[in-house]
Amino acid sequence: MIRTIMRPKAPLSRTEILGAVPLLAALGDETRLRLLVQLASEGPGSSAHLTSKAPVSRQAITKHLNVLATAGLLTSERDGRQRVWSIDTKRITHVRKLLKQLSLGWEEMSTRKAVTEPA
Repeated sequence: MIRTIMRPKAPLSRTEILGAVPLLAALGDETRLRLLVQLASEGPGSSAHLTSKAPVSRQAITKHLNVLATAGLLTSERDGRQRVWSIDTKRITHVRKLLKQLSLGWEEMSTRKAVTEPA
């Protein structure tokens, strides 16, 4: 017997999806992801400090940091001649919520597929 289950309403609104695009694009680069991991594990850091552990130039790191900041993942403050970068925890909470919603959607789809497939 094959049972069909009605599809639930999409877990993300159009606005949430459009807001997630720059966020996920920013996370889709290895260097930017490494910078986030470094900041998460070590705390705030200057561009110079972040560059010292990266295989790319300071100019490249600055561009990556700016992409992350534009996506709302990082904030920065001037400290003399340096800029100190830190993670914006509100935006990270948003990322976690987004990934959780996507995960729940995938789980529901897997469950529906298992229920609707003939035995």
